[in-house]
Amino acid sequence: MQFIDLQKQYLALKDKIDSRIEKVLSKANFIGGEEVGELSAKLAKYCGTEYCLTCANGTDALTLALRCFNVGRGDAVFVPDFTFFASAETPALEGATCVFVDVEERTFNLDADKLEEAVKETISDGKLTPKAIIAVDLFGLPANYIKIRKVADKYGLPIIEDGAQGFGGSIGGKKACSFGDISTTSFFPAKPLGCYGDGGAVFTDNKDYYDLMCSLAVHGKGTFKYDNVRIGYNSRLDTVQAAVLLEKLDAFEKYEYAARNDIAKRYTQLLGGKFVTPLIPENFGSSWAQYTLILNSGEERTHIQESLKKKNIPTMVYYPKPMHKQTAFSDLPDRSGKLQVSSKLSDTVLSIPMHPYLTAEEVEYIAKSLLEI
Repeated sequence: MQFIDLQKQYLALKDKIDSRIEKVLSKANFIGGEEVGELSAKLAKYCGTEYCLTCANGTDALTLALRCFNVGRGDAVFVPDFTFFASAETPALEGATCVFVDVEERTFNLDADKLEEAVKETISDGKLTPKAIIAVDLFGLPANYIKIRKVADKYGLPIIEDGAQGFGGSIGGKKACSFGDISTTSFFPAKPLGCYGDGGAVFTDNKDYYDLMCSLAVHGKGTFKYDNVRIGYNSRLDTVQAAVLLEKLDAFEKYEYAARNDIAKRYTQLLGGKFVTPLIPENFGSSWAQYTLILNSGEERTHIQESLKKKNIPTMVYYPKPMHKQTAFSDLPDRSGKLQVSSKLSDTVLSIPMHPYLTAEEVEYIAKSLLEI
C-alpha cells in the first residue's frame, strides 16, 4: 500500500498524459510553450482570480510574493508555528524576522486571536516593523481568512496565502489560492494537484503585483528578456510539467476532489468514536492533502506507527518539529510559552494514507487496523 499512490494515478490518466507529453516533445517547445499559458488561464479561472503566474516551485512562489511587499531587514513577518519550513524560510531569506504564531488545535491552521496578540506585542516592543502575514492552508483546509483578514486590515498588513497544500479547498464556495493579497501554491508531486517534478504558481487580482512577479520570475526582465530592470530569479514552470498538470487539473475537477472528500468522510465515520479526527468548520471545504489524526502522546503514536507498518500500512508525521524549535531559528527570542498548541501537535499528530485512488476495501482495512490497535 502507498501513502500517496502516484503510480495508480498515472495509470488512470496514462493515455491522456502521455499524449500531452508527446505533443510537447514533438514540438520541442520545452520552455514557455502554449501549454504554460493554457494552464495559467485555467488555474486562474478555477481559483477565481484575475491573474495566475506559474513558476518553478512553491518556495519560489512565496519569494515572488514577498518581493512585492518589499519585505526585508527590520521587518516582522507573522508565520504559523506548525507548518513546513518553506513558509518561514522565505521571509528569513529576505532578511525579515519571523514571528511565529500558534495554531488552532482542531484545524491545524493559524489562530487569528493569537495572531493579533503577536502583532500587538511586536508593535509594543518597537524593534521590528510588522510587514506581512503568511497564512498556511494546512492539510487541504483553508485558514480562517474571515478572521485573519480582519486582523490584517486593522493593522494594515497584506496577507500571503500559502496554499501549497490547500489547492481545491474553499470557504463559502470561494476557492483557496484566492484569499490572499497574493496567494501561492505548490505542484510538488504529493500535493492535491501535483506535477512530475517541481512546480508552483502565484495568484492575485492586482495587476501591479502580477506584472512585478512576471518580471522577477525571468531575471528581472523589462520589455524583453535582455532588458533587465531589476535583480530577479530563474523561476519558470517548464512546458512538460504544464502538460501534465493540464490533464491532472481536469481529473481533479471532475472526480479527484470528490473522491478525496468521500474517503475522508468514510474515515471520519469509522474512526470518529475512537480518535480525534480532523475538524472541517461549517461552510469550509478541504481538498484533504492529508488525513491527520491527533493522538494522546508521542509514545502512542510510535506504537501505532509500528503496528500499522507490520500490516503494510504507511503513515507520516507532519510535522515532528515546530518552527520555533528548528535550529535555523534558534537565535530568535523565545516565544515557546505562547506556542503550546503547535508543540503538542508536533508530538501527537499522525497522517494516514490519503489519495483519490484509495479503494473502499483499503479504507476499511486501514480503519479496522487502527481500531484493533
